[in-house]
Amino acid sequence: MNDPHAAAAATSQLLEAGAVLLGAGLLFVLLFRKLRLGATLGYIVGGAVIGPQLLHLVRDPNSLSGLTELGIALLLFIVGLELQPSRLWRLRNLIFGLGLAQVVLAGLALSLFVRLAFHPSWEAALAIGLPLALSSTAQVLPMLRSAGMMNTPRGERAFAILLFQDLSIVPLITLVAAMSRVQPDPGAPTGLKLAAMTVGAVVALVVVGRLLLGPLFRLVGRIADQELFVFAGLFVVMAVSAAMHSLGLSVPLGAFVAGVMLAESPYRHELESDVEPFRSLLLGLFFLSVGMGLDLSVIAARPLVVVGVALGVVVIKALVMMVLARGFGAPWHRALRLGLLLSQAGEFGFVLFAQAAAGQLITPEAASMFSAVVVLSMVTTPLLMRLTDYLDRREERRDDLAGPEESPDTPVIVVGYGRFGQTVTQMMMAKSIKVTVIDTDAEMIDVAASFGQPVYYGDGTRVDLLTTAGADRARAILFCNDGDALNRETMTRILKAFPDARVMARVFDRRQLIDLRGLGLVAAQRELFESAVKMGRKALALAGIEPSEIDRVEEEYRARDCERLEAQAHTGNLRAGLERSFGPDRALDEEDETTG
Repeated sequence: MNDPHAAAAATSQLLEAGAVLLGAGLLFVLLFRKLRLGATLGYIVGGAVIGPQLLHLVRDPNSLSGLTELGIALLLFIVGLELQPSRLWRLRNLIFGLGLAQVVLAGLALSLFVRLAFHPSWEAALAIGLPLALSSTAQVLPMLRSAGMMNTPRGERAFAILLFQDLSIVPLITLVAAMSRVQPDPGAPTGLKLAAMTVGAVVALVVVGRLLLGPLFRLVGRIADQELFVFAGLFVVMAVSAAMHSLGLSVPLGAFVAGVMLAESPYRHELESDVEPFRSLLLGLFFLSVGMGLDLSVIAARPLVVVGVALGVVVIKALVMMVLARGFGAPWHRALRLGLLLSQAGEFGFVLFAQAAAGQLITPEAASMFSAVVVLSMVTTPLLMRLTDYLDRREERRDDLAGPEESPDTPVIVVGYGRFGQTVTQMMMAKSIKVTVIDTDAEMIDVAASFGQPVYYGDGTRVDLLTTAGADRARAILFCNDGDALNRETMTRILKAFPDARVMARVFDRRQLIDLRGLGLVAAQRELFESAVKMGRKALALAGIEPSEIDRVEEEYRARDCERLEAQAHTGNLRAGLERSFGPDRALDEEDETTG
């Protein structure tokens, strides 16, 4: 019979630990974001403070291992949702070319570094150097996603390398086991068997994804219940994670494959938004556990050695990555930034160091010291990212580019001179309306200058720069920026600073349009909406539909789209109002359709 007192004590302990963890995460992330050092560093430092080394508020960081592994799985699931199989195929040379070269060359270089610095056996040096070659997926991917860089050349290269590193976990575990000085467990699978099981599991996930996941989410989508989507998304990730874990295989890899299988689903955006809060929470717990697991006594005993080795790891990995990226066609400046982005050691190092210690390749003290090296190398990443931001700004800001302080006072300011901004600007100038144009793309500014159009360099979302450009005297400010960088916070700040200006914004999609609703914008124009409607009209004409009926279809479509937007904005659910959209069983007027 269960002891009620023990159950009550366990519940109390769980609640206390949860309150401490969430409180520490909240406090230190607020502090470190205020210092512009990033959330990751805040979580790690917060974990170290509340952990067994300092305040003893949480005594067993290992009790969080299951939750933190699930956080990494959710991260890879969301990344998989953003990658259609066709895009993965396009990246195959980067994944298996650049990724393989990075793991091998950086691993060998770091093994040599360890061998020269500490004189262990070659087996021990490899057991340390190869894990150090892996970067932190849990740290780098959120940075890329939050900066909107996943689809940029730098983001794709970084992702390809991180994906191959995740794929290499199984071979590295096999290699460490093969070098072990402990008699292997006769019941454990061999390296070849483990590799075959991984391939078989991935194939099985692809088959199951094709046969079951699509119908499952179509069924949930028809019901249009947000809670069901949350349950379905978490069920998929946890079921795949449980299956891979039971087979002793890579849990993040399985979650990634499941995400890719749903990447072409019409529900992928909703899945991503539903799972994202859980991913953020569990990854926060992961980094808190990293901080709690940090053996501060090892750092205190040999601080210069630990710091020196961590810096050595960062420098060696950055140099190797820079040379490889240059060899794969990246310019030097982009190669340097990629090297800095992936210069830290990663979370899988903890797993491999523990295995190496269990196999008597390295001592437990060495495993603790190099785990501390991993953490310190991760601490450098937010600082290095600030350095890359500075280098980006310095590279883009040439001395020969005029800033907005040199612009004349004009009634209209256009921010962003891409295809959208060019059209808006030329329409203004067609009626002799003077326009000040601002952009951050130095190449675009040069091209515009060759056609006689002055474009001033600067970030047009900054209030101080807009003030310099005369926004406080302008009649209208038109934001024509590419992508979805304009958020509610930025626009609120601008509208408050320039209350007399009429502000319009180009928006990327429905999400951004809903996010900016209610701010007082004169107009928020979806960038592809009107062109898509015009093409739809031409397609209907090609199908033999009468012009009057085409007008009716357009009018009805616009009305229904507005109704859906209202419902989505009111409920916060992108599936709201789905019944008002047209579909195979929801035509406007079936008897008027033709097949011409």
